[in-house]
Amino acid sequence: MCRISGIFDNTGSIRLEQVEAMRDAMRRGGPDGAGRYSHESLPLHLAHRRLALIDLTETGQQPMYSTDKKTVLVYNGELYNYQELKIQLQSLGCNFNSHSDTEVVLQAYQQWGLSCFERFNGMFALAIWDEHLQKITLARDHAGIKPLYFHLSEKKGLVFASEIRAFKQLDPHWPENNDWQAAFMLFGHLPEPYTTLQDVVPLEKGTWLQIEVPSLQYKTGVHTQFSFRPDITQSAEALTHLREVLPKAVKKHLISDAPNGLFLSGGIDSSLLTLLAQPYIGQNLKTLSITFEDATLNEAPYQKIIADKTGAHHESFLVTEQEFKEHLPEIIEAMDQPSTDGINSYFISYYARNYGLTAVLSGIGADELFGGYPSFTRANHVAKLRKIPAFLPGLAEYLPSDKFKKLSFFASKAEVAGYLFNRGAFSLAQTAALTGKPKADLLTILEGVRLHKPKGIKDNRDTASWMETNLYMQNQLLKDSDYMSMWHSLEIRVPFLDKEVMNVAFSIDPSIKYHPTIGKYLLIEAFKDLLPDAIWNRKKMGFTFPFYQWMHSIQAQHPTPHYTHIRNQYLSGKLHWSRYWNFLISQDARTICYANS
Repeated sequence: MCRISGIFDNTGSIRLEQVEAMRDAMRRGGPDGAGRYSHESLPLHLAHRRLALIDLTETGQQPMYSTDKKTVLVYNGELYNYQELKIQLQSLGCNFNSHSDTEVVLQAYQQWGLSCFERFNGMFALAIWDEHLQKITLARDHAGIKPLYFHLSEKKGLVFASEIRAFKQLDPHWPENNDWQAAFMLFGHLPEPYTTLQDVVPLEKGTWLQIEVPSLQYKTGVHTQFSFRPDITQSAEALTHLREVLPKAVKKHLISDAPNGLFLSGGIDSSLLTLLAQPYIGQNLKTLSITFEDATLNEAPYQKIIADKTGAHHESFLVTEQEFKEHLPEIIEAMDQPSTDGINSYFISYYARNYGLTAVLSGIGADELFGGYPSFTRANHVAKLRKIPAFLPGLAEYLPSDKFKKLSFFASKAEVAGYLFNRGAFSLAQTAALTGKPKADLLTILEGVRLHKPKGIKDNRDTASWMETNLYMQNQLLKDSDYMSMWHSLEIRVPFLDKEVMNVAFSIDPSIKYHPTIGKYLLIEAFKDLLPDAIWNRKKMGFTFPFYQWMHSIQAQHPTPHYTHIRNQYLSGKLHWSRYWNFLISQDARTICYANS
């Protein structure tokens, strides 16, 4: 797992030191080595920082070159089926000089061209310079697990990087995106394609972008696209498929030449992954969790059940308000993009690294694929609300309850309206008042969020699944997990987002995949022989910190005009802590501080 960046500067004004500074702005995500490639005659530079997990030797260093030195790769990710692909490539006459998955990626591109990405099962963001074609190719994995941002214009040429902070390092005066604050206040995260910087966008997941040099003409393509195909219509068949693909995915995600372990919260997802990992790791199974002084948030008894059953070496780490206070400045610095979440990912990553781990498995994806959120039980109601006359949602802004104010989102025909009714931070009118943007501009922002809803969705719960996967999981959970874990030089792996697992999940008929009252019902049924009743037959808690109390002491050093009103609403219990935090982050995260600190 690494960090990558690159530039094709058609003005010839960018110096090599700037390229290296851009790379090293992301050094926390790649402490084990740094490399760069500069073309001998073109203003083309590729750069890489390495976090070594597979093939820890120098043969795994990057940039990696083909035998003839004409193809150059910088790669951030893990290819979980690289051993199978390596065997295929060897049968075609390819010879390998390392044990790394990086070399498999490079030789797969040389052998199969752009179609190689269709064969990859893993998480990746990469760039390949092909001297023969005079083209640079960027590509991103099927689920958007690893980030890749880019800018492409005649003025600046091509600039790409794993983190937004690298663009700011290259040009401290890079203009801000005028819409980011409004988008953030609406969603609670920055939905793709929005970033904080003007004309810097994420490469869409499951796609590639190929740019010709020096003309900068480009073309794009899709290498992986999921669809909802209810091919699996019998419960017994669905259970058989899940019992086959999920253990296999866990086994693949455990491949590492560096120490790895699992997050164990005590919930269904992390417990199941730990139980499935145990046969492959045995006595070396390591798990960790976070606990709090607040007994209502303590899941230690459930963690102990799984640790005892698997014989795991389990460590619990107590996070106190004092520790939160001490780490707050670094939490803000670690945020590559604004988020109302991410603090939990920061601490679990911090402790995992201190525990001696370089990679951990996480349960991200289970709720989204198998119906673990309240949005699934509300899906039919949301579908009905979308059909009400457009003038009625507009009146919702005058209702006293913030919950009902969010009905106003249905005044928009944008696909995200239903999602925002469930998860939106501020309503349209509230966001307009706080940002000064006209409501029409906010509706344009909603319409700019791309989802590419696949054909074949006929059940409202599948619509909820697609929304949760492509908005909440994509833009909040995965993004937060990536930049917070890499800040601590840790890799987070997500077996539920294995390509084969996702294909199976999207192929199961919704009538057997979802249950009216039991979240992740089919997942539980598939592994009921492993999962203790006490783990699944209880109220879902989620991974929540005692933020309501902790946020009382957090203030803005330089209050904005709306600050006093928002803070008073929060202190009086009229505003959820996450919305108060959202407002603070949207103003200027650098001014957030603890009172009297």
